Amino acid sequence: MKKFYLLFIVALLANNLAQAQTCNCETNFEWVKKTFEENDAGFKYVIDSKGKQAYEDHNKRILAKIKEAKTLNDCTPILYEWLTFFRSGHIAIRLKNQGTPAASAPAAAEKQFPDWETLAVDLESFKTYLKNKKEVDYEGIWETSPYKIGIKKVNNEYMGFIIESGAPSWTKGQVKLKISPSKDSTNSVFYMRDHSATKSNTVKLTGKNNLQVGNFSLKRSYPELKDDKIFTDYFRLLSSSKPYLEQLNPTTLYLRIPSFQPQQKKSIDSVINASKAKILKTPNLIIDIRSGTGGSDNSFSSLIPLIYTNPIREVGVEYLSTKLNNQRMLDFISKPDYGFDEEGKKWAKESYDKLEKQLGKFVNLNDDVVGLVKKDKVLPFPKNVGIIINNGNGSTDEQFLLAAKQSKKVKLFGTTTFGVLDISNMYFVDSPCKEFELGYSLTRSMRIPDFTIDAKGIQPDYFMDRSIPAYKWVEQTSQILNQK
Repeated sequence: MKKFYLLFIVALLANNLAQAQTCNCETNFEWVKKTFEENDAGFKYVIDSKGKQAYEDHNKRILAKIKEAKTLNDCTPILYEWLTFFRSGHIAIRLKNQGTPAASAPAAAEKQFPDWETLAVDLESFKTYLKNKKEVDYEGIWETSPYKIGIKKVNNEYMGFIIESGAPSWTKGQVKLKISPSKDSTNSVFYMRDHSATKSNTVKLTGKNNLQVGNFSLKRSYPELKDDKIFTDYFRLLSSSKPYLEQLNPTTLYLRIPSFQPQQKKSIDSVINASKAKILKTPNLIIDIRSGTGGSDNSFSSLIPLIYTNPIREVGVEYLSTKLNNQRMLDFISKPDYGFDEEGKKWAKESYDKLEKQLGKFVNLNDDVVGLVKKDKVLPFPKNVGIIINNGNGSTDEQFLLAAKQSKKVKLFGTTTFGVLDISNMYFVDSPCKEFELGYSLTRSMRIPDFTIDAKGIQPDYFMDRSIPAYKWVEQTSQILNQK
């Protein structure tokens, strides 16, 4: 009897565990909502700003969509839409372990889309035609990962057909895009990996070798056409994953920094150290951080001495102390991926102990609201520093700009930044069934409410309006810095 009872209890526990781990879109939504409400540092701030009724209405609308979701792929964008109620950045929801199917059989696309439009083109004849062609237009062979696409004019329309595909849903000859010029505008349709259509009236050929079709960028691979230097320089800065420095003219240096991610710090420091002598005798320095990635404040530390003129005031942040949030401090200690040295681990342990004593509260780990960055000297060169920015800059990029713009040497050039800094320091946690990873934020800035950046961004001193193409921003900045 006891044995039977024991087996019954084990079976019951196993059944309850199985039920607890049964996840669908609605249970995942409940977990996301609860986790975010209890742990995100910006949750209460937004509710106080927008009101509880607006939040309840948002929840009802999202829940109706959630109930209609049949797959995890259907569920993901709805969960993200729920998160956007709070802010446009420092939030994330992504599927885990969603491997890309191997492109093993070209017949897969034909089987899945048997009636899809195709364009039969003899590739060698087409290449001969392109080689002898004098006019530069959309016709050519282009690459945009994972595709090689030929674009051929058929009547008054440009047809983009697959030459090579790294996706199993597309095969040779299928029509991937269309460009339709008219008297008033140029329209396009670009078919996604699942063959859904993305339409746009933005089609732009920049130089001879770079084509923008809506949100998709294509690079010409044939024929090889020589571009003007202004275009090759522009697309070098767009495509570079590493920082580099070059001399624009005798009085101006150009430093491109595509990312402040922690792993980029060594590269940034290396470029600066290698050119230090040149920087310290050149009047003007342009720092181009357009379309950055955010990252770590430590990554821009070597730039501060170059631009410094007076003490820099840095307003601190407060951490929301919860059991889940405080786990990140232990992660800093136990997980080598974070790269914390012994001093950093000591700080993390002390911070953890301090946070655990004040659960449910916002905690300032540094005690002071404002920190002062002081340097021993002001370098005579560079005299003028222009930092080029755009809507692609947020988070750490904006933290750098808040520090940099306090210098009398610095002016900002470009367009308003993205505006995502007030609620920051992201943490990622797995859902109960390990299907999703949720990203939310641990800290709020003590600049709130007097000097907020979120949804506003940081404005440039010199606005690059639409009449100035993006490839001319460096030239324009140089001209302004060199004016006497």
